[in-house]
Amino acid sequence: MSNLVINQLTHPQRVRLLYKTILRLHRGMPTELRALGDGYVRDEFKRHLKCNPMEAQLFMTEWARYASTITKQLGLRGKPKGELGEEIDPNAVEMLKDDQVVQLYELMLAAKGLEGDTITADDVRGSSKSK
Repeated sequence: MSNLVINQLTHPQRVRLLYKTILRLHRGMPTELRALGDGYVRDEFKRHLKCNPMEAQLFMTEWARYASTITKQLGLRGKPKGELGEEIDPNAVEMLKDDQVVQLYELMLAAKGLEGDTITADDVRGSSKSK
């Protein structure tokens, strides 16, 4: 889609387009990853329905970057060309809020098939106080 057309879309239309694009990209993933990714995307987009404009811009930028990364990793035929995903920058993790760290940890557990082991924001705050 050309930049001219995208620039004419309203913010909700751009959000919907990005959301649907990501779900379409997930079709090329292995079944387990697709289910995990689709659920995570749905939750994240619902969670940010009423965020402030600054958060919305950051949210859209990061999810667009994710879509771009997945597009490169899946290739033109929509099949993985190697490993999916990328390492998280430790500096970026340091900037996350406690509840985001918990969410990231739970996502990692789900991706590794270790659901059931839980951590709370209180656990994160407790460990950061001891540093």
